[in-house]
Amino acid sequence: MSDKPNFVLVPVEPDQPPEQEPPPRETLLDRIRQFALALLPQGAGRAIAPLDDIPRRPRLVFGFDATASREPAWATARTVTDALVRALPGELDVALAVHGGGLLHTFTAFTADANTLRDRAAGIHCIAGPTRLLAILARCLREPGVRVVTYIGDVFEESPSRGQKLADELGARGIKLIVLHDVSDWAARRDAEVFLDLARRTGGCVLPFDPSAPGRLRDILTAAAVYAVGGEDMLREKRTELPGAVLLLEHLSRR
Repeated sequence: MSDKPNFVLVPVEPDQPPEQEPPPRETLLDRIRQFALALLPQGAGRAIAPLDDIPRRPRLVFGFDATASREPAWATARTVTDALVRALPGELDVALAVHGGGLLHTFTAFTADANTLRDRAAGIHCIAGPTRLLAILARCLREPGVRVVTYIGDVFEESPSRGQKLADELGARGIKLIVLHDVSDWAARRDAEVFLDLARRTGGCVLPFDPSAPGRLRDILTAAAVYAVGGEDMLREKRTELPGAVLLLEHLSRR
């Protein structure tokens, strides 16, 4: 038998301390945040949202009543949703907010891509159920950077007092509600005053909606996009080239 051992001991190097990663470089945004915190009373800095969470572009929410009776109107609207982002390419982000079946079933991510917006709209179908405009308004209050909410609907079937409260909160944050009211069904006319009250509380307005006129709807949505980015000043600048700007300015003056 051989005297050689059948295993070999291999010396193990002592554990090396892990290399220290270099500290992250301070960015300009970090410096701005630190400066803002230094100006606040002690402990108040936690109220400031991280700068990374602040949208870099204004936002618009396109809301729609997609209950069962709304199929003709939605068929018109979904073909022109891209007007919202094509009006000012790269300057506005848009989300779709659609209720049907008694709930807010769709609230998309914000996007500046016309194809994405159109594809998402194409996949939405109308479902029977009561309206849920207020769910859209409440969600918009939780989304940073929203400037305008456009909403296409015909009837209001929710609490007026809660609607007024939400509208007041929107107005306090500078978020305008623009309602495109479809009165093709005579029953919808009874709710005209409710929509007008909610819109005016935000500094917005109510416009007529005709589901048989997609070109007119495109003009209005284009004007709403311009309004979301530059307010009434930009609307006035573009009123000679945007037919919808004239209509929107006219109704905003009635607030």
